[in-house]
Amino acid sequence: MNKFIPLKELEVYKLARKLSKLGWEVYQEMDWQTKKIIGEQFISSLDSIGANIAEGYGRYHYLDQIKFYYNARGSLRESCEHWLELLKERKIIKERNYQKMKTIAQDLSVKLNNFIASTYKQKNKQ
Repeated sequence: MNKFIPLKELEVYKLARKLSKLGWEVYQEMDWQTKKIIGEQFISSLDSIGANIAEGYGRYHYLDQIKFYYNARGSLRESCEHWLELLKERKIIKERNYQKMKTIAQDLSVKLNNFIASTYKQKNKQ
């Protein structure tokens, strides 16, 4: 029998929340126009990562879960391979914040892919 792990204790979820927290700090430093043009989409895509992990984790069927984990992976790509890169290119983000976020995003990407794979494996054990 599998031991239930609360959402807040999942490493993949904790990393998503950490990334959102850093993104929020970056967002708060923006002027109102930058927030409107790029900041809102940046923070929405970041927050969507954890939200999709949470929603998937609350689903019963493994295919339903994985659908949301794939959405989380898509939001991770959107936020950190598109919006974060635009912030750097436009010199809106400080280099140290950019590097921190890239490091967390890389770690989260690996863990999210492993989480998806382990969800598929759990199906085979049922």
